[in-house]
Amino acid sequence: MPSFDEVLKEAGEFGRFQKRVFFLLSQTGITFSSLFASVVFLGRAPGNFWCRIPGAAELSERCGWTLEEERNFTVLPLLLGNESAAGQCERLDVTWDASASCSSPLGRYGNGSPPLAPCHGHWVYEQPKASIVGEYDLVCGNAWMLDLSQAILNLGFLAGAFILGYAADRYGRILIYLLSCLGVGICGIIVAFSPNFTVFLIFRFLQGMFGKGTWMTCYVIVTEIVGSDQRMVGIVIQIFFTLGIIILPGIAYLIPTWQGIQLAISLPNFLFLLYYWVVPESPRWLLTRKKGEKALKIMRSIAKHNGKFLSPHYSEITISNEEVSNPSFLDLVRTPQMRRNTLILMYAWFTSALIYQGLVMRLGITGGNLYLDFFISGAVELPSAFLIIVTMDRIGRRLPFAMGNIVASVACLITAFLPEDIPWLKTTVATLGRLSITIAFEVVYLVNSELYPTTLRNFGVSLCSSLCDLGGIIAPFLLFRLAAIWLELPLVIFSILAAVCGLLVLLLPETKGMSLPETVEDVEQLPSHFGKCGKKRKHPDTNSYI
Repeated sequence: MPSFDEVLKEAGEFGRFQKRVFFLLSQTGITFSSLFASVVFLGRAPGNFWCRIPGAAELSERCGWTLEEERNFTVLPLLLGNESAAGQCERLDVTWDASASCSSPLGRYGNGSPPLAPCHGHWVYEQPKASIVGEYDLVCGNAWMLDLSQAILNLGFLAGAFILGYAADRYGRILIYLLSCLGVGICGIIVAFSPNFTVFLIFRFLQGMFGKGTWMTCYVIVTEIVGSDQRMVGIVIQIFFTLGIIILPGIAYLIPTWQGIQLAISLPNFLFLLYYWVVPESPRWLLTRKKGEKALKIMRSIAKHNGKFLSPHYSEITISNEEVSNPSFLDLVRTPQMRRNTLILMYAWFTSALIYQGLVMRLGITGGNLYLDFFISGAVELPSAFLIIVTMDRIGRRLPFAMGNIVASVACLITAFLPEDIPWLKTTVATLGRLSITIAFEVVYLVNSELYPTTLRNFGVSLCSSLCDLGGIIAPFLLFRLAAIWLELPLVIFSILAAVCGLLVLLLPETKGMSLPETVEDVEQLPSHFGKCGKKRKHPDTNSYI
């Protein structure tokens, strides 16, 4: 009996049907990346704000002051009395009552300056709806809560990788994809109208969890319906992730409120529910669930759409027991080669995510034109996918993987110590670092799947990529807290992490031209970093048959 891959080759490995499904599902990358990077605009600096003196609201209403006039009476005396005060986290230790004068509310103090007191709430913002910072008072002593909001999102990504990853294996790819799209849309609406920060965090976590479900399952569906010779499809789909990064600043520029931005990146997920009628279940998954008739029906439909026909004698589908076994972490570290691959890949996922997300969020604290800088930084990611496609089948996976990390390390270090008076050079070098870490981030997707056997591939990729979400949880705290000490300190940390990663990935086997390993023994026989090139293996797929 022919293997599934042989039947897929007969039906068309990347024909009209796969191209249509690929294009439709790839749109998920746009909405997911917008959610991934949305904190840059949802949490942007609120502009001018100050601490309101008790009684100032009533006095301002009685006197008919504008916000600017209230600010002048509130902040200017504070600045004149204490040059070190910023007028935002402290206030004059006074209380205005009905006896205060509209023209000179501080006249009772004469030429002296009233004492200062720390501000505990009651901030006033010129643009209160521009970001969640003004909406939920995430300033001064509460500034760390902005870091928390992004960490909670990444914690949702981590939960989604395990919960929805398991659900997709058990209940089906397309079902979990559609439920995840519905969840992202509903949670996104609730986030936009959250009455308090606690509700905001709860549903941002849930939106992150469902968001990871959409991205993960669409990626799996696309890679499972194409032939093994079309592995680069997994790299190409990353282009749509980059398109979302490019589109996001345009959305934020056109929409002045954070609620509007939140809705704009959430509501399109409801449109993906229409895929129920055009995207079928993965036939590979159906094989693992012993639903051979449905898988065969879908394969015949794929062949028909591609203008091809399957042999009429294909009528039976069987699957080995090994494919449906329950893997554990011990299976990934039991043998020397598997253990080395697993530990290095986990570190590579963690480092790539932490540096990539750190560089994205850094744009929100460096000053300059946030919208233009974010657009440019996203646009430079586009060449990364093309560079990978052009180079990886020529020079292999390991060298671009290592060079992406090494170049990112050098660029981050140079950027940290370049003077501020040559911003064009600083921006250029930082952009090179962003491009390089993007290459490393995209290569790890492909390399991870190529270094695990068939029976452990899904579990291995899910476990290692969970370190990506851990890096995302740590990134905002590392960036914003270290930047408060020295703006460029995070770049020095990024440089060290990337350099170590660049050296470690050189210890991984080269998989260029190699067929995918099917057993742990195949992985152990992969050529080592110091060995000679191994022979290309052409095993039949012993797990799934039609």
